Amino acid sequence: MTEAGEAGPGPEAARTTACSAQAHAAVAAAFRAEAGHLTASLVRSLGDFDLAEESLQEAVVQALEHWPREGIPSRPGAWLLTVARRRALNRLSRDARYAAKLAALMREPAREPDNRLQLVFTCCHPALRREWQVALTLRAVFGFTTAEIARAFVASEDAVAQRIVRAKRKIVSAGIPYRMPGPEELPGRLPEVLAVLYLLFNEGHLTLLPGEPEALGLLALMRLHLARADARFTDTGGLVRLADQDRSLWDHDEIQEAVALIERAAAMRRPGPYQIEAAIGPATPRPRPSSRRTGRRWSPSTTCSCR
Repeated sequence: MTEAGEAGPGPEAARTTACSAQAHAAVAAAFRAEAGHLTASLVRSLGDFDLAEESLQEAVVQALEHWPREGIPSRPGAWLLTVARRRALNRLSRDARYAAKLAALMREPAREPDNRLQLVFTCCHPALRREWQVALTLRAVFGFTTAEIARAFVASEDAVAQRIVRAKRKIVSAGIPYRMPGPEELPGRLPEVLAVLYLLFNEGHLTLLPGEPEALGLLALMRLHLARADARFTDTGGLVRLADQDRSLWDHDEIQEAVALIERAAAMRRPGPYQIEAAIGPATPRPRPSSRRTGRRWSPSTTCSCR
């Protein structure tokens, strides 16, 4: 009974509300985890960013309607991809290119490959302005909403939406292919991708995930690799092992900033692979003191030194 003396919701209503909340949480988790993979698969099949995104959004709406009633599927990502493909097929049936696109959709591989790397290179094509590259990569590859991107980069939602729209229009008008660049193109294309990824984590990803030590660890790892870039290769392009690198070529200020990030992540006491790799990557090993003698906890500064 409520304070007003009225009958409150019964056990069945409470169970329905709980199931609905679980289903909605499952939809959100599946979209965040699978958005890049699903978008990449749909773009590869359809060759159309707008159609791929719209079909995936419609699949999410369908999941919000069906999962509370029918239960959460065992493979949420596969469910979303199947529904998105069907939605795309319905749209293409009203399009003059129906036959060609239908054949592409029907040629499903036995196991869907991960096409996110091709999607990243498409989003980071040098024909696109840098702010377009960043916004489109966050949206298409990482699955962030326009509002989240706007908050991360202190911009209005309208401005971010325009960047995404202009980027997709440019991809279509310029005929930018959805593929990995060939060996002869890669040296010219890779710096754009690396710059965008670095910018995402340096300026945006930490804003979106401020309390995640693995985001800090990944940013530290990227900074360490960039700090050693000038010493990692010979003049002929050969790889120089860490022990043989000329440390005078290292950017030591960048290394110290990376070490500070590692220590900040370690203080959160939720270790992960990126933090560990960042902690040992630039390190010069030295004897590790016995914890029984010193009683000290692990930290990057107790296991390595960056010279």
